[in-house]
Amino acid sequence: MRHTIFFCFILNFGICVAQPRLRDNNNIGWYTTTGTIQFASKWSIHLEYQWRRDDYITNWQQSLLRTGVNYKLHENAIVRVGYGWIETFPYGDYPINSFGKQFTEHRLYQVITTTQKIGRFDLSNRYMLEQRWLATYTKASSTEPDKWTYVNRLRYMGRVQTALKGTTIADQTPYAAIYDEVFIGFGKNLNQNVFDQNRLGVLLGWRFNKYFRIEGGYFNQILQLPRRVNNQNVFQFNQGLILNTFWNL
Repeated sequence: MRHTIFFCFILNFGICVAQPRLRDNNNIGWYTTTGTIQFASKWSIHLEYQWRRDDYITNWQQSLLRTGVNYKLHENAIVRVGYGWIETFPYGDYPINSFGKQFTEHRLYQVITTTQKIGRFDLSNRYMLEQRWLATYTKASSTEPDKWTYVNRLRYMGRVQTALKGTTIADQTPYAAIYDEVFIGFGKNLNQNVFDQNRLGVLLGWRFNKYFRIEGGYFNQILQLPRRVNNQNVFQFNQGLILNTFWNL
């Protein structure tokens, strides 16, 4: 896992510095809640909503609703299949949509997450495959999408966390975590962003009990737009706050 995270970091750094680019800096705040409802010994429902804001909290960046069904392969591996509905809003100096329009995305996804414990550290690896349908506008006068564009994306996230009191994250225990996630696009409709984005989070959390925990901290997102401006690639460098809540029933 350490080698994978290091490779992702070097790949992202190389891509970002090697290409002629325009830079768009934004301050963001991501506020998420994730729930798991178990209905059988190995089966559970995944519910998730992310309220993503520009200028920390003032304006919309994205709204993301994600649902899914989990199956526990064994103690250290879970698979999930699901659906996501995303609304992306115009923000920053170079909106993702070239006409500055809000647009919808429908998404199917498949995930496998593996976990392991090494000493006092909990490690997890998440591998995700996404099939995305993006509402596309071909002219500024359009009030409805002119077509839907299909693209694929691969994601990998590595996360390490550890208790700040004792050696195990138990009830009424603070913890610290760090994660990095890289996104790679592929498929015939892909434009500029084979490297789609990278996300880094540095968090402090508190586990109240086995049913609820909360964490928050610093969040950094590097995102490449799927289009060029003045024949240059556009990279968003977004940083700010993230706050996550997790509940289990």
